[in-house]
Amino acid sequence: MAYYLKIKKLDIKTGQSNIALLNVDEAMRYGIRAGDKIKICWQDKNIIAEANTSAKTIKPGQIGLYKDIWEKSKISANTIVEIHFLERAPSVQAIKKRLLGKKLTYQEFYQIFADISSGVLTRTETTYFVASGFMREYSNEELYFMTKAMAETGETFKFPGMVVDKHSVGGLAGNRTTMVVIPIIASLGLTIPKTSSRAITSPAGTSDTMEVLAPVSFPAAKIKEIVKKHKGCLVWGGGLNLAPADDKILKVSYPLSLEPYSKMLVSIMAKKVATGVTHLIIDMPVGKTTKIPDMKTAKDLETKFKYIAKKFGIKIKVIMIQTEDPVGKGVGPALEARDVLRVLQQKANYPADLANKAIHLAGELLELAGRAKKGHGATLAWKTLESGQAWKKMQEIIKAQGGNPEIEPDDIVLAAHKKYFNSNKSGHITFTDNKMINTVARILGAPADKLGGVYLNKEYGDHVKKGERLFTLYARTPERIKLASKALEKAEIFKIGR
Repeated sequence: MAYYLKIKKLDIKTGQSNIALLNVDEAMRYGIRAGDKIKICWQDKNIIAEANTSAKTIKPGQIGLYKDIWEKSKISANTIVEIHFLERAPSVQAIKKRLLGKKLTYQEFYQIFADISSGVLTRTETTYFVASGFMREYSNEELYFMTKAMAETGETFKFPGMVVDKHSVGGLAGNRTTMVVIPIIASLGLTIPKTSSRAITSPAGTSDTMEVLAPVSFPAAKIKEIVKKHKGCLVWGGGLNLAPADDKILKVSYPLSLEPYSKMLVSIMAKKVATGVTHLIIDMPVGKTTKIPDMKTAKDLETKFKYIAKKFGIKIKVIMIQTEDPVGKGVGPALEARDVLRVLQQKANYPADLANKAIHLAGELLELAGRAKKGHGATLAWKTLESGQAWKKMQEIIKAQGGNPEIEPDDIVLAAHKKYFNSNKSGHITFTDNKMINTVARILGAPADKLGGVYLNKEYGDHVKKGERLFTLYARTPERIKLASKALEKAEIFKIGR
């Protein structure tokens, strides 16, 4: 049975899932309780919202919509809307089942992701689903079901012929190799439509960093146009309808730096399935202060990646590199973008470790795709970088995405406030704490503030003298610098031994 109420605009943003406010007495008469789902219909539009109640804010005959809803839906105050009570979604029962340790079917996973995408599941219910990944490991079959369901609840791209990609699992400070690999590969004629996520547990993702150079949010038609003309792109996947549940899951994962391995696997592979990838390189840094702490965990993840890839006919290679050191000098979107430009433009002060790793990964991808003989991929990638061919391709991509193709590394603005940290003794750097670097960069405002971050003046293995600069903090406000400095009183980024 439908009820009819008049819209009241509430000038407050909740930042949560869609919430509608009903008069408490009227809600009780309609049999609606706080937390129940309702469908709000007007003209040819509708939204699903979670009901809440108030004794004073909302009068009988009204329904209050928070700014999150009415700004997006363009609904006017005093519009009469039709209200339908919705039974608890079957996906909630599936989440309960998972929390109790039982396996889910493909249909159940599909329903969960469809309901996350459409807003039927609240932020809290989505969080419970993410948390269920810690309760009991998913079987390989469940990971396949999840990947398939996540991809199929959104839009898919189909590009002609071979489609290649390179993806890092993250967790290592800096490591912005993707932005070097994509122009190398695209300049050699291979199709590489790169869609990336925002940062979850790190101070910058590829999308956050590329956004320093050019916009990254585009409709599907525009991305297809860019890729058709330039063979590659560097865009934000969350701005599309590719695996749409993933971006909502990211939002509930971010506050707690929560990303179970199962979520990471499915997120990566669903995006590859949705974009029609046929050949894939996975970069998996391994180290006790990275996301993947040891080779045993890495090998287990490699097995799962290969299982899922085989199910979808994707040719895959997982590159597991034991490392304790960040890649590149900058940590934070603007600082990392500057590193990328220095490598692509072959500036005298480019970070060699970033260039070397990007060349290695590009070489592996060229060999996997059959564009270079085994052992010759890196040589071809080096020639492409040193000749300026890769930078020329990156200029095309930046221009196509609405950025300045003539940008120089020193054109990138950094945060106004900075603080130098110097060594209190002489010796060699024997340990680098990636987690601490990421923590400090986030305290400084990254990735939300693209200008904040940490610049590493030294690296693992370097000999330093007492008083020599180790790293530099950048932040928009002096308060942020003070907060990061306080954190550094409790833990070190570098350990220095004899």
